[in-house]
Amino acid sequence: MIIGLTGGIASGKSTVSRMLEERGAIIVDADRISREIVMPGSPVLQTIAEEFGADLIREDGTLDRKLLGAMIFADEHKRLRLNKIMHPPIRAEMQRRISEFESRHPERLIVADIPLLYESNLQHMFPEVMVVYVPMSLQLERLMKRDGLTEKEAMARIRAQMPIEDKRRLADIVIDNSQDLEATAEQLDQFMKRKGLR
Repeated sequence: MIIGLTGGIASGKSTVSRMLEERGAIIVDADRISREIVMPGSPVLQTIAEEFGADLIREDGTLDRKLLGAMIFADEHKRLRLNKIMHPPIRAEMQRRISEFESRHPERLIVADIPLLYESNLQHMFPEVMVVYVPMSLQLERLMKRDGLTEKEAMARIRAQMPIEDKRRLADIVIDNSQDLEATAEQLDQFMKRKGLR
């Protein structure tokens, strides 16, 4: 069984992903793949440097993700250009891994962890989509604390995504992560039970 997993920035999606993995799910992580495809010397990294400037490449050949993040969240046009470069290779690698895991482990839950699943219009790829939900006020609070951002910087990142309430409405499965971890774990246990995975 395959599901898509998404949420808003600072909603706790990574926590839920880890909890699902602890419960036996195989995780295919879009963020991890996005870091792999920009390894030093990769063609994707070369394209980013050509498009946005060679100063984004550190002396050791790695991408300065913080500098790139500040650039693209301040400019919608640049953010969309970056997505056009990054999304096709990420999607191709995700599909390759999902197919491989599906053939090797047909009895396991496979979770495609994709932060921008709805924004990238990928919901058609999955029989069901799980959304990790917290109210926007809590998203803002957690993001400012986690990344040391001002309210303005944090809101720019939140507004770059589809509103969390819209994601909640579109979801097949909603995991409310606004309480403690025990409450989140209980919801995941119920989900696994309903699907006959526990």
